[in-house]
Amino acid sequence: MSRILIVDDEKSIRITLCEFLKAENIQADSAEDAATALQMLEKAPYDVVFSDIIMPNSNGIDLLIEIKKRAPSIQVIIMTGEPTVETAIKAVQQGAHDYLPKPINRKMLMKAANHALQVKSLLDQKAALEELNHIYQAGLERLVGQRTTALQNAMQSIIILLSTMTEIRDPYTAGHQRRVGNLSAAIAGKMGMASSTVELIRIIGYIHDIGKIVVPSEILTKPGVLSPLERQIIQEHSQKGYEMLSKVDLPAIIAETVLQHHERCDGSGYPRGLKGSEITMEAQILMVADTVEAMMSHRPYRAALGLDAALNEIEKNSDKLYNPEIVSACKNLFLEGHYNNDDSEHIYYPIGVV
Repeated sequence: MSRILIVDDEKSIRITLCEFLKAENIQADSAEDAATALQMLEKAPYDVVFSDIIMPNSNGIDLLIEIKKRAPSIQVIIMTGEPTVETAIKAVQQGAHDYLPKPINRKMLMKAANHALQVKSLLDQKAALEELNHIYQAGLERLVGQRTTALQNAMQSIIILLSTMTEIRDPYTAGHQRRVGNLSAAIAGKMGMASSTVELIRIIGYIHDIGKIVVPSEILTKPGVLSPLERQIIQEHSQKGYEMLSKVDLPAIIAETVLQHHERCDGSGYPRGLKGSEITMEAQILMVADTVEAMMSHRPYRAALGLDAALNEIEKNSDKLYNPEIVSACKNLFLEGHYNNDDSEHIYYPIGVV
């Protein structure tokens, strides 16, 4: 049974939210302040913590920081009576799963709880797979042949889980990562790259937006124009994705390429403003595929723009934002090879790629 902790100095709120959760067969406990909450977290395993931001002695952000130090996989949702973008930025930057404005009704609570529980479950599965991977590596000398197949399966499972985590958070882009991964692989193949590199680029595409898991769903699915602060939150997904993938037993090029996939060849991208050859070839391919796929697909804030508009965009900015060789390969795929966007899964993890 899932277990959730409610932290709020107002008794009526604690009682009400706990009753909402218990009615959905979720074990719910409560604490009146941060100190009590930390004591309870030491004694029992919780999946999700809902915490008020303003409390006596220690506020919700301080509690969030301490929870993330002790148990990073616990999902923390901040509750606030004064919801602002500044509050959201501060909470997200410290690792909050989401934030909820008060008053909180049953529907709001359960939507946030179910999302957080799904993410916690996926993180637990990922951790188990990573542990299995370490076990396989330890037995390398004795079980080389068996380990290769098992390790490949384990790594492929990790990739699938990471991709699924993002789609749970951002349903509007379901399939986007797979389409970008498949198009990136097709571009790399068109450029004559080795098959192992092609498959690695496909994998990077499948998880390139994993950092969006830390972006509040209200911002991801906002139908209107984003404010500068909201855009800042979304732009942090490259860095957050890099930080997550750096902790996983995957080749370093995967995390680095995820970090760079919004860079641009003229230095106008983010987060580091890299130029030309400072950007990995994998990231240069990914940025073209990401741009084309995004323009061809529907988004909450606009309808699909179509293939012609997408190809015109990369052609117009060839040798400025994008690598001309990659632009040419991408155009040839669609115009001569009659490539169709593919959102099916073709994961083959190339063991030995570094």
